[in-house]
Amino acid sequence: MNYVSTRGNGGCVSAAEAIKRGLAADGGLFMPERLPPLEGDELLSLIPLTYAERAARIMHKFLEDYTYEELIFDTNAAYSEEKFGSHPAPITKLDQNSFMLELWHGPTCAFKDMALQIMPRLFVRALKKTGEDKLALILVATSGDTGKAALEGYRDVPGTKIKVFYPENGVSRVQKLQMQTQEGENVSVSAIVGNFDDAQNGVKRIFSDREFAKVLSDNSVFLSSANSINWGRLLPQIVYYVSAYCDLVKSGDITLGEKIDVCVPTGNFGNIFAAYLAKMMGLPIEKLVCASNVNNVLTNFLENGTYDRNRTFHTTMSPSMDILISSNLERLLYLTAGPSGTAEYMESLAKTGKYTLTDEDFLKIKESFIGYYTSEEETMQTVLSTFKNKNCLVDTHTAVALAATGKYMSDDKAERKILTVSTASAYKFAKDVYLSLTAKEPSGDIEALEELLSLTGVAIPKPLEAVLNKEVRHIGIIEKEEMEKSVLDFAKS
Repeated sequence: MNYVSTRGNGGCVSAAEAIKRGLAADGGLFMPERLPPLEGDELLSLIPLTYAERAARIMHKFLEDYTYEELIFDTNAAYSEEKFGSHPAPITKLDQNSFMLELWHGPTCAFKDMALQIMPRLFVRALKKTGEDKLALILVATSGDTGKAALEGYRDVPGTKIKVFYPENGVSRVQKLQMQTQEGENVSVSAIVGNFDDAQNGVKRIFSDREFAKVLSDNSVFLSSANSINWGRLLPQIVYYVSAYCDLVKSGDITLGEKIDVCVPTGNFGNIFAAYLAKMMGLPIEKLVCASNVNNVLTNFLENGTYDRNRTFHTTMSPSMDILISSNLERLLYLTAGPSGTAEYMESLAKTGKYTLTDEDFLKIKESFIGYYTSEEETMQTVLSTFKNKNCLVDTHTAVALAATGKYMSDDKAERKILTVSTASAYKFAKDVYLSLTAKEPSGDIEALEELLSLTGVAIPKPLEAVLNKEVRHIGIIEKEEMEKSVLDFAKS
């Protein structure tokens, strides 16, 4: 199976080449030429398998230039019990019709681990399969979780360096500490003065600068990405939706073929788009509930068909969703409007900061998606009510999704059982979770972890406990205009 650009002018490349490059030559995102089907009998055969076996089977449908033996070797290593516990993606039953998919049991306690533990393995194989002899410099813009997960995944991986940019005041204190204490000889982390969109736009500018690429090439370096714009990041996310469905059948909570709805806390649109791809392959998903915080650009888009990033940017207690430019939405446009329509929408976004779908395109998207947004007060109330009524401690991003699930169900739109995605440990956002439960500020950002433990009795995940005692190694803060120089300096070091 080959891969093409969402904008139609990026050529046709192998899966390995798409994973190696990250972005297509025309600035678009890589997509497979077709979506392989997932038939009912095949779903049945996946039910008794381990998560790693399910992952290898599903990814092999898309990665035809990788052997199944290579993939099962890599998935067994990536999703080992040492890294993820007994199940990488367990499900909590909240009530008869509502379930929560927990995706934060990996090494950095966020859902990004589900992709970023396997992606570096796919990437290294891609370098070999394409005969690449230059050093790969992985560039990452993060709103909090991707940065640490990518740093951990690519730490000391041969043939690579990784540079991460994060907004100085746009991540939680725990997220910042995770990145600042990152170990590894091939890693670099810089805070920038600005928000996540500034970081993401800066990285995109660097990727599109051909003169800069030539300078790097002259130094035997090329750029690639670990953000979900890279197909190697997005593909593993399809797996956990298929796996969750299999587990719900296995537990007897649904019957094979029964349709469910899925609610996802959404920022860059990669996580929910992976669920959409699973649906398009044949997984019995009916409605995708897109949950946003007060940066509700996606909610408005799903209400009126206009994507408009020309609005106030809000810094919230769910910082990983503080995004106004949702990059993976371009892939949905591609499947809806085709490459030429996508290119026109993206050109309008670049020139005016907005675009409006045609009626036909809007109706297609509305068939699968519905959007809700949650205020800060509602987020806090949901953290409290979920702990009080369900005995379940959730982080602020998961709370946004649970609040959206509640609104969806109370609007009488829920005709099926619903799976809500939980994306991070509550302890990554301990300060705001503690505040939500007590209406009191904790003694400090770091002290909040122990105070939350004392209040709830829920254990602090070991990876987060360990980071508190690590040496801070990365303290640089730069202006967004200095990002290119920072990358070049690191490439030459």
